[in-house]
Amino acid sequence: MNPSNVSRPHLFGVLAGLALAAGLVFTALVLANAWTRIAESQVIHVTGSARKNVRSDLVVWRASYAVEAPTLLEAQQRLRADHDKVSAFFAQREIKGFAASPIHIRELTARQRQDDDDTVTSVRVGYRLTQSIEVHSADVELLPRLAGESGELLQQDVAFMSGEFEFIYTKAGEAKVEMMAEATKDARSRAEQIATQGGRRIKELRDAKMGVVQINPLYSSATSWEGNNDTSALEKTIIATVTTTFAMN
Repeated sequence: MNPSNVSRPHLFGVLAGLALAAGLVFTALVLANAWTRIAESQVIHVTGSARKNVRSDLVVWRASYAVEAPTLLEAQQRLRADHDKVSAFFAQREIKGFAASPIHIRELTARQRQDDDDTVTSVRVGYRLTQSIEVHSADVELLPRLAGESGELLQQDVAFMSGEFEFIYTKAGEAKVEMMAEATKDARSRAEQIATQGGRRIKELRDAKMGVVQINPLYSSATSWEGNNDTSALEKTIIATVTTTFAMN
């Protein structure tokens, strides 16, 4: 008997088995792909948003005053006297105190030409001491008004410089949580409107991802990737977004 005749049926069986296995794998892939498409068609992705207008409840005022004197000791004495005047100014207006930064000391120099060899050198002629302060108040209209009255300190020979204001809404954290819930409701409402047009019905919430929160000047819709946190405006608009996935019938 020819050995090739014996092995040929066995070879055909192996090939048939491989073909059957490949067919089963292909069928499984087709069914899995079809199931994925069906599953994906049963969900809808919608972004919802919420807005809230708020009024700042804390104001921070930064200012400074400075003195100059020929000696460091005299400069310190003058700064101490000006500090008392500034403290009295705030106390008269029921501001209990303020935060003072470390005193900044700078030497004052002048360029002087030498008569013998015509060289120019720097000579110390005095000191300049600067005191920066920071005032906080829950009365958000009080400090801007006091800035307008700070001219009284100039009349007392205090070199007082009014700086910037920061208006802060201290309840922003609580507002964000509340607004995320509102944004999710908005997303569901939008999803229901879209689904209704296609004869579908929204079921449960599958997923929700919070977007960045924007705190802008009132009525502003400005956005940034990292989120805005405006401190320049007394009145603000908070915008929150959430990206949701809902199941559908």
